[in-house]
Amino acid sequence: MDIIFLQELKVKTLIGIYPWELNVAQTIQLDLEIALPSNLACYTDHFEDALDYALIVQRIHETLAQQHFSLLEALAQHIAEIILMEFKSPRVKISVAKLSAIRGVKKVGVCIERQRNEP
Repeated sequence: MDIIFLQELKVKTLIGIYPWELNVAQTIQLDLEIALPSNLACYTDHFEDALDYALIVQRIHETLAQQHFSLLEALAQHIAEIILMEFKSPRVKISVAKLSAIRGVKKVGVCIERQRNEP
């Protein structure tokens, strides 16, 4: 299975359960491994046969600008669903971390793996 990856994508978003987190955007870091729907681009070298990772990044930015999540788990799940459904990936692994959220801890986060259920 062929996979594209996005590492250390940093996005400012409202995330959290504390009152101050409802008003102050925090920087989160995302790392994604996205299984490609096919390996056709490897043979054709045509962009239209590839997965447009710039479009994936744009979609993530749009989502996080429009929606508040209380938990990193829910944010990761929502992004996983976008990747699986909109971009037709058969499998995705997503790590989401808050940066410096706890004194003395560089990152705290969650990692999930999901796969698309074929009808």
